Amino acid sequence: MKVYYDADADLNLVAGKKIAILGYGSQGHAHAQNLRDSGVKDVAVALRPGSATAQKAEAAGVKVMANAEAAKWADILMVLAPDEHQAAIWENDLRRSGRKTSWAISSPAPRLPSRMGSTFISG
Repeated sequence: MKVYYDADADLNLVAGKKIAILGYGSQGHAHAQNLRDSGVKDVAVALRPGSATAQKAEAAGVKVMANAEAAKWADILMVLAPDEHQAAIWENDLRRSGRKTSWAISSPAPRLPSRMGSTFISG
């Protein structure tokens, strides 16, 4: 197994991008804050309207927006919402955006049509 360290990464690849993290749970908050703390200027968290975690993200100084708004705004989308919500997020908020989307899931990656243009990171 290859282990990657800070020296193996080029932050310049994302530094000038608008990045939306969909979800602000155990993975989403860490990703959003890590990107921000690493110097990425345009990081937002996307949540369902009325989400109870919106206040947590705002208190941490992270911009909050709706999923569909994030799909229009962001250059990079990373879905870190609970597995059971991801299909609905895709269908209702992301699919029509035409954006490539990265996903982190805790269960085995499903077979998806290639037209989704997505990357799966299974954890």
